[in-house]
Amino acid sequence: MNYTIRKIAEEEYSLLEDFLYEAIFIPEGMSAPPRTIIKTPELQVYVTDFGKKKGDIGLVAEVSGKIAGAVWVRIMNDYGHIDDETPSFAISLLKEYRNMGIGTAMMKEMLCLLRQQGYKQASLAVQKANYAVKMYWNVGFEIIDEKDEEYIMVCKL
Repeated sequence: MNYTIRKIAEEEYSLLEDFLYEAIFIPEGMSAPPRTIIKTPELQVYVTDFGKKKGDIGLVAEVSGKIAGAVWVRIMNDYGHIDDETPSFAISLLKEYRNMGIGTAMMKEMLCLLRQQGYKQASLAVQKANYAVKMYWNVGFEIIDEKDEEYIMVCKL
């Protein structure tokens, strides 16, 4: 599949809410939560005023003119928060574009950008049952903490 990865344009920042909802892991046999869940404070931290804070960086994957996925980082007090110097990841792809290598390519591109900007590490939180855990390992993340249902992972840059 042909795709391009590029920086997100300011006029596309509103799409991050859609991708935030897509990023919610739904365990096997469970129903998806209502879309209003992204309006909760613990999820709004990922998107509110994106682009206005130091460390806000976003990329999108585009397939035939359609935005198929997004990866963005910011320094925030989220589920994967390590410290105030470590950007936290958010990533998602529309369902029809998953398992094609696009997510891995977006992660690698973002890690490269973070390295170029002088960051020492990046973090994320992921539910243990999420199939994406394997991708995170493959791009260099390691588990540094574990909660009941999730891992906190860090990638040294």
